[in-house]
Amino acid sequence: MEQVRNVIEKITDNVEKVIKGKRDVIQLTLLALLCDGHLLIEDVPGVGKTMLARSIAKSTGCSFRRIQFTPDMLPTDVTGVSVFNQKTREFEFRPGPIMAQIVLTDEINRATPKTQSALLEAMEERQVTVDGVTYPMARPFLVLATQNPIEYEGTFPLPEAQVDRFMMRISIGYPETEDEIAILDSQRLQHPIEELGQAVAVEEFLAAQEAIKQVHVDNLIKEYIVALVNATRKHPDVYLGASPRGSLALYKTGRARAAMLGRDYVIPDDIKALAEPALAHRLIISPSARIKNVDPRAVVEEVINSVPVPGTRVKAR
Repeated sequence: MEQVRNVIEKITDNVEKVIKGKRDVIQLTLLALLCDGHLLIEDVPGVGKTMLARSIAKSTGCSFRRIQFTPDMLPTDVTGVSVFNQKTREFEFRPGPIMAQIVLTDEINRATPKTQSALLEAMEERQVTVDGVTYPMARPFLVLATQNPIEYEGTFPLPEAQVDRFMMRISIGYPETEDEIAILDSQRLQHPIEELGQAVAVEEFLAAQEAIKQVHVDNLIKEYIVALVNATRKHPDVYLGASPRGSLALYKTGRARAAMLGRDYVIPDDIKALAEPALAHRLIISPSARIKNVDPRAVVEEVINSVPVPGTRVKAR
């Protein structure tokens, strides 16, 4: 697992030249990319969401496209459209911005549900179908969506089917005082993103994606994952708990975190550390609990504290 650890360290160190003091956020984003997952960043404007996506794309040598979602956008503005060529007398496919390796969908909740649904096939099946023709996505493929948790005027809530397709939901948060001073210093002449180089080759990152599949997950850990997810479904404040996608998200990100820390096996602490970003956004709080301002994150924390942690298994000699 040293290979995975080295790849993640190289990319993280490189991205930190742009995103100051947010090493844990950078690594969570890379975890999603390692697991072929997608990420939802819920945070206020100006904290570096776009720069995070651009920095990771430049560090890995991946292609990058940004989609600014607005209420008047059409699904074809995302997926692409077939255009009739007068010379050849045939229709030609003009790919949309979704046909990139790292796609930033900015303010995703400002587009109508019809346009938001244009992302569903690409996120789940890694392909786009236009006019009956299917176009596969390049690997690695990450949709990094952002939304403002404060401003709701002129927005459309994300459909549950789409929220569930995000492997994790995170927030960046404001920088510490010394980090914000470092940001001011780093942009004295120009933005550091302009001279950011590539840290690893795309082939190295794809090899790291394959390597994490060899991380061992004991049956006790699998039972622990399922027990946590089941507990969210039975919690009195929850109307709808996490789906089996939640179990898969914990399983995959747990393996990636173990490899990132140099281990070839998953421990309960890996699952605990990732439970909140992997499960909280999947929970629908019941109307009675919503009146009391119950937070899904608090529910996940309560579940972690209530579900027994599995013990060790002794190997038979």
